[in-house]
Amino acid sequence: MNLFIREHLPLIIINCLQMTVMILVFWLDGYRSVPLVLYSLFLSVFFLTVYLVYRYITHKDFYKRLAQPMKRFDEAFETFQSAPLTEALSNLLKSQHTLHLNERQYQEKRRNDHLTFINQWVHQMKTPLSVIELITQENDEEYMTSIRGETDKLEKGLEMVLYSARLETFEHDFQVQQVSLRKITEQAIRENKRLFIKNEVYPELHVQSTVVESDEKWLIFIINQLITNAVKYSAGKSRKVIISETRQSAQVELIVQDFGIGIAKTDVKRVFNPFFTGENGRLYRESTGMGLYLAKEVCEKLGHGIELESLQGEGTTVKLIFQM
Repeated sequence: MNLFIREHLPLIIINCLQMTVMILVFWLDGYRSVPLVLYSLFLSVFFLTVYLVYRYITHKDFYKRLAQPMKRFDEAFETFQSAPLTEALSNLLKSQHTLHLNERQYQEKRRNDHLTFINQWVHQMKTPLSVIELITQENDEEYMTSIRGETDKLEKGLEMVLYSARLETFEHDFQVQQVSLRKITEQAIRENKRLFIKNEVYPELHVQSTVVESDEKWLIFIINQLITNAVKYSAGKSRKVIISETRQSAQVELIVQDFGIGIAKTDVKRVFNPFFTGENGRLYRESTGMGLYLAKEVCEKLGHGIELESLQGEGTTVKLIFQM
């Protein structure tokens, strides 16, 4: 009703001005019959009122729709009254809805094609990496050790690309089950064994066989990211990374603590932003700024919490929080 009044207010004002001008013209021209003037006013108001009532009745749903935004796309197919303007709006909404669906399907197809390409490309790249790994294992010379280190970096980079792509279709790629924190942490440590040895940093494990509800594959990915960061930023400063567990009333925390270079205070609040590397990124050129971002995104989708505390020059502590 308010929208109807606001739209027709200019029409009402124009009609009032028109009636006033016409009465003044007749009055100044000598026609000063008051009953005739009142009768003219009555007719003008009557016809204007009839038009407004007719307009409101035939466009009531139209104005109600405009005043209340759509909550579902299929509301565009609900019919209005058969007034020309409302029919035109209904047809416009239907065409826009169809256009939106077509564009959405097209973008969905492109995304699926891109994801398929990424998956195939990553798996194809893993084959030559596996061959290089086998070749280097047969030779213990120092340069072979360096090659193995570089292949580890390539493998971790490919893994990040793969998980980053899969994050877009996360709802189709996870399975929540009971996971042992100690078992999964030991697996992550084994997968990063050469990284620990190369950087002369070694893990201390203080994790019980606590069982949490999570997705094993994605949880290993998160822990791998935390361990990689802890070791990388501890190399040359500290020889220890502590992985521990604490239990509170309604939650369990898996803590990855290093005693490395730490993070500048101004950077701590931004470490979960994509592609943010901060001051440490200028010291370690291989930093992508995506590890903690992906870990945060996966935690949110799994319903876990993640917190980070750090003091520059003293180290960093990251907590994975599981609700019990």
